[in-house]
Amino acid sequence: MRSDKTKKTKDSTFRRVNNWLHLWLGLISGIIVLIVCITGCIWVFNEEITALMEPETKVAYQDKPVLQPSQLAAVGHKLFPDMVAGYAQYQQGRAVTLSLKKPGANQRRGGGVTLKLNPYTGKVIKTEIRKKGDVDFFRFILNGHRFLWLPYNIGRPIVNYGTLIFVILLITGLVWWYPKKWNKSTRDKSFKVKWNASFKRLNIDLHNVFGFYSLLFLAAIALTGMVYGIKWYSDGLYWVTTGGEKAGEFRRIQSDSLMAGKLYTPEKAIDLAWNKVISRHPRSMGFYYSYPDSSDAKAVIYMTVYPTKGQFYNSQAYTFDQHTLKEFPRTDAYAMDYQKAGFGVKLRKMNYDIHVGSILGFPGKVLAFLASLIGASLPVTGFLIWYNRKFKKKGKNKEGNVVSRRADVRGPAKFRPTVKRVPQLAAESTEL
Repeated sequence: MRSDKTKKTKDSTFRRVNNWLHLWLGLISGIIVLIVCITGCIWVFNEEITALMEPETKVAYQDKPVLQPSQLAAVGHKLFPDMVAGYAQYQQGRAVTLSLKKPGANQRRGGGVTLKLNPYTGKVIKTEIRKKGDVDFFRFILNGHRFLWLPYNIGRPIVNYGTLIFVILLITGLVWWYPKKWNKSTRDKSFKVKWNASFKRLNIDLHNVFGFYSLLFLAAIALTGMVYGIKWYSDGLYWVTTGGEKAGEFRRIQSDSLMAGKLYTPEKAIDLAWNKVISRHPRSMGFYYSYPDSSDAKAVIYMTVYPTKGQFYNSQAYTFDQHTLKEFPRTDAYAMDYQKAGFGVKLRKMNYDIHVGSILGFPGKVLAFLASLIGASLPVTGFLIWYNRKFKKKGKNKEGNVVSRRADVRGPAKFRPTVKRVPQLAAESTEL
């Protein structure tokens, strides 16, 4: 008997601590979760929305090679002689994106020009001129998602650890949701939304039921998101999933500046590097490569090929010396062959696709969108639950009688709360 009472006391204490953590961590991190989830919803479909808004950039596939890197750069240089090619990006069925910049300028913030070109003919389909500091819509959304539009060094840690708190909220929310006893009433409240209930009851159902159904998806999105921002977590996850291996660091690689002009020009080198890479992946559905900056003799050539359209997990990355065409060995997961990689490396390469849902194709993106939308709603519905219980007065029935809060909010549909008649003024002054 004493043992049963002790067990119940410990369980009660655990639940009180759990519920307290869920409440206050939720109130503290609510606005962060709301912004990160809403921007995540929008970012999931950035490619599809961009394609929809730019129908002219659709280019039918042709069974012939796309233009060489130097040919694309020549098109840009002819139109804008004072600029140099920064990078090119392509996905089969779309125009190739060529970014031009001032020599030595920052690729993202230094302004410049973006050209959308036919990858087979070099015909310019669209021209976008960027001023210094300009960002497009989806870059703006991504900035909010990653660092809340704050200075990077401030906003990035807030998002990273706000996401970690969100994972804790998912766990404490599951504990709070789990009924002490399973019966028809608790099953209905745990798994069904009572759409015809009062606003307060409906709000609670939306928080509890939708939160439960989206929990695994939200956990996957949050845990993969932390890989990009929390180093100790990223390294630890890699160590666990690879059986004790240390994650290979992406180190800054430099070309041999002493060999400048002796073997290859940068234009010749990037074409040769491209031919070498594409010969290894002749059926790739997309690519990205960076042009070596003419003002930096130590700059290298980065190339990444994407074998599957709309997915990145099986991508292959390469790095070359712009003067000698030497291929630099890389030990980071993103440069390893997916087919030959172990479980931990494969999981790391799948991280982004899991994060945005594309690992399951378009249906996975839809699931990620819906889960993120529910994630954005949880701080709102959670705040309303707390506010209604903390500050709202007890509801009254038509006869001026006080209705029990427990019956109104938590009680099953069949339950008829006991009604106690009280004076009108007393009923109005009673708090929840």
